[in-house]
Amino acid sequence: MPAGEPAGTVVIVGAGPTGLLLAGDLAAAGIGCTVLERRREETGNETRAFAVHARTMEILDARGVADELASTGEWAGRLRLLGRASLDLSRLPGRFPYVLITPQYETERVLRERALAAGAEIVHGAEVTALRQDRSGVDLDVRSGGGTTTRRASYVVGADGVRSTVRKALGLPFPGHSVVRSVMLADVRLDDAPREVLTVGATGDAFAFLAPFGDGWYRVIAWDRHRQVADSEPVDMDGLREATRRALGTDHGMRDPRWTSRFHSDERQVPRYRTGRVFLAGDAAHVHSPVGGQGMNTGLQDAANLGWKLAAELRGWAPPWLLDSYHDERHPVGRRVLRGSGTLLRLVLVEPALLRTARGAALWAVTHVPPVARRVAGAVSGLDIAYPAPRGAHPLAGRRAPDIPLAGTPGRLARLLGDGRFVLVTAVNDPAVTYAARLWKDRVRCALAGRATRTTALVRPDGYIAWATDETAPDRRAAAIRGALTRWCGSPAHERRTPGGAIGTVREERGG
Repeated sequence: MPAGEPAGTVVIVGAGPTGLLLAGDLAAAGIGCTVLERRREETGNETRAFAVHARTMEILDARGVADELASTGEWAGRLRLLGRASLDLSRLPGRFPYVLITPQYETERVLRERALAAGAEIVHGAEVTALRQDRSGVDLDVRSGGGTTTRRASYVVGADGVRSTVRKALGLPFPGHSVVRSVMLADVRLDDAPREVLTVGATGDAFAFLAPFGDGWYRVIAWDRHRQVADSEPVDMDGLREATRRALGTDHGMRDPRWTSRFHSDERQVPRYRTGRVFLAGDAAHVHSPVGGQGMNTGLQDAANLGWKLAAELRGWAPPWLLDSYHDERHPVGRRVLRGSGTLLRLVLVEPALLRTARGAALWAVTHVPPVARRVAGAVSGLDIAYPAPRGAHPLAGRRAPDIPLAGTPGRLARLLGDGRFVLVTAVNDPAVTYAARLWKDRVRCALAGRATRTTALVRPDGYIAWATDETAPDRRAAAIRGALTRWCGSPAHERRTPGGAIGTVREERGG
């Protein structure tokens, strides 16, 4: 451990969107945090993600950066699927009834600025080569320009992508397979700009996708069943144009490529997101088809789930089960995204005419059958993600908390989230709120709902409802609130567990 490095720190490996969001969350919660990134440059055009979905925008809104990011791209309230089929996002609940189309480097920029402003350290040109962990921490061997040094942290998070060094150092398998090879990428100019924000088309042997990247540049993703070459082979512009013409009917006059690449799409998921004091998030934990634009969004939501739990552990009040709940909650989500994006990819690539007819019927239902459309929109946007709740829990438990109005400043729920604290939203002012405000002051904010309701809810820092009740009897409601706070936020008693696991004496906060 470098001299003077404080105890109770987290090292994040990888300065992509997942690592940067996590770093900002930890730093905002007062946790010492360092991000190690092997790349020496902070920005670049070599980006594959460009879709930011509604649930991710809500997460960013809670952290005060959604509006800034929204100003960098274009909003698509309707997603063109294939043929004439489209998915209407304009009826999604919340402030963000659209998908934001913006280059990944813009997302990284706003998250990097937030992380640095909160006090996180980001080190470029630092490559992790090995790790070892024991009961009290993790040692990382880090190679940089000055040689190899060792860093020690309380916890490590591998957010270092599909070829994750952290995952390999843990000896974890990454089971799965490649589903499509030799996909072409290019950033180009277009003589004939598409009328839609997003343009997509497919035949049995080709598909193409166009998205605006700003300043007149467009990202092209195309695939040709008859031109399968190694990922290392350069992209031939004539081949790219031909695949695009077959899929879309035109190549829109694409020219002047500033960047090209090839990749193959895998479907893989690590069996465990936690191994001792080391966690995996983002592409290091799961990778899947780019169809539907789920990859970066899923990683950002991994980070939002994990950050407050690590902060709670390091600040000494996390329940014993809390860190394990990261895997329990996020692994099923990753599996669902993998299956969903894989299904979409297979619909795009289907070749026999009979199956293409069946595909057309399925896509027609998405456009014309409201219950189907709502379900697909909820899945694609991430708004329907829910976490398991105990049997007999309130129906809202585990679900996304809507950005409800609150009485007084700041006026809405999202403005109280993002610093690692829970929010207890109550229907009326009562002694239970005063009790919570005093004994859980460092872990819980209290707020009064700004509209008539009988529900009292405890909202987690990541914007999901931990617990709720419709109890109206004051004594029973007060007892229920105290029980929920103790379960989720630890004991308010004088003895509280320290970050190292020992029991320490903590003076109870008075007032508030």
